[in-house]
Amino acid sequence: MASSSSPPVPALQNGDRLSRHEFERRYEALPDVKTAELIEGTVYMPSPVHFQSHSEPHSAVIGWLVAYAAATPHVSVGDNATIRLDLDNEPQPDALLRIDADCGGQSRISTDDYIEGPPELVAEVAHSSAAYDLHDKKRAYRRNGVQEYIVWQIEEGRLDWFVLEGGEYLTLSLDGEGLLRSQSFPGLVLDVEALLGGDLSGVLAAVQAETGLKRHQAFVEQRAAG
Repeated sequence: MASSSSPPVPALQNGDRLSRHEFERRYEALPDVKTAELIEGTVYMPSPVHFQSHSEPHSAVIGWLVAYAAATPHVSVGDNATIRLDLDNEPQPDALLRIDADCGGQSRISTDDYIEGPPELVAEVAHSSAAYDLHDKKRAYRRNGVQEYIVWQIEEGRLDWFVLEGGEYLTLSLDGEGLLRSQSFPGLVLDVEALLGGDLSGVLAAVQAETGLKRHQAFVEQRAAG
């Protein structure tokens, strides 16, 4: 008599070419796997995380975004949250900032607690410019309408902030105060020199100085009105 038991789910392997459905099936069958992404149909499983070259800068980005979200109702921060972008892409970015769907945001939370659709802002900490964050992943984010994409290249000591305009990513430039200013989130500013120099207090002070000003308050009021 043939066995009625289901065949085992194949292990998820770095470099596998899978559909999003099959990626999720294999990922969910491996509870010990903490990070895996599907980018343009290819599985990426990052190596163990180093402290100074990833964990520490990652924490700085999260702290910066949390400071903004704490002052901005209807905006939430995600840390390594899985995003269902399209049938070939299910990334797990280092950080994201999104507007609640019922307040005009372009992503939503699914019934099984995943983000579906593009968050307004995504940030990645990359080892270098050769990382897939600046190539396949960037193309996937652009094509799916992520409005702002930040990549901090640790090895080069460089941060790029891309803004989606006319279907293309353009690089945001520093203003007269030496700050980068979000176009999607009024009041979200970044002191790049402070961030790259390890001055987290300076990074947070710049955001705190902007939240509560008229432009930020108008954004908060608009979100509350739906």
